[in-house]
Amino acid sequence: WSLREGDFSKARKRLEPKPLSVERTKGSEILFGIAPCALALSQSRRDLFRLFLKQSCGSRRLVTSELVLQATARGVPVHHVKRRELDALCRGRVHQGVCLEATPLRFKSLEEAEKPDLGDEENPNRQLIWLVLEQIQDPMNLGALLRSAYFLGVDRVVTSQRNSCPLTPTVSKASSGAMEVFDIYSTDDLRSFLKAKTAEGWEVVGTVSKPEDVENVPVISCLEFRWNKPVIIVIGSEGDGLSLETQLLCHRMLAIPPGRALHPGIESLNVSVATGILLHSICSQKLRHS
Repeated sequence: WSLREGDFSKARKRLEPKPLSVERTKGSEILFGIAPCALALSQSRRDLFRLFLKQSCGSRRLVTSELVLQATARGVPVHHVKRRELDALCRGRVHQGVCLEATPLRFKSLEEAEKPDLGDEENPNRQLIWLVLEQIQDPMNLGALLRSAYFLGVDRVVTSQRNSCPLTPTVSKASSGAMEVFDIYSTDDLRSFLKAKTAEGWEVVGTVSKPEDVENVPVISCLEFRWNKPVIIVIGSEGDGLSLETQLLCHRMLAIPPGRALHPGIESLNVSVATGILLHSICSQKLRHS
């Protein structure tokens, strides 16, 4: 009768079921979120080990049923677990009641890429647009960039290997699963890559938030930009933008004109937002010509 409050707390903890202890397959990672998991299940780009679904999914019952069907078709075991066990699997990130254990996705090397057809007799003026990312380090930004590139019709995305974010589950979630269906390439020598594309007849276009910071390369508004040959849009890192060496390899630099006089300190856009605006402005011309 004289049990202290601490004794009750200890007894309660002993009675509570322990969270699921998942012994991960060596080299695997945990994807989370409906779109990334559903698209990973629908593709053949990863090895898949286990699908984890939240018990009593309620309003998402139809989505869960579809995921179970996809997993069954791929021979992937399905486990129904409690929410806190899903939280532990993906370390508290927003999983929407779905986690998937799978092998990671890797960047493809440019040597693996099929050479693009710059034009043929049927379509001599085919417009291609590639997006090149120099040292994008934030996984949320990288995911948002991939989502915009996929949606707006970019033909290929290439990242620099050095100081760039890898293709993590967080990137897949931020891309709303676009990473699961869109090949992403990487190069360890961005300068040589841009020089080679210039020699092949591509136009290399950089981006800048403050036109006054650019020397020796013409800067124009993205609203004035017109293109009639394959083009590469180069996006710089979140903090520093494009390196000087990369700027000097660009034929032109694009800027987004602001809609008002800006206070110091908020004179630029988030890199993924700015890229979405630029890509829409450029890709809309491609749509008009096709």
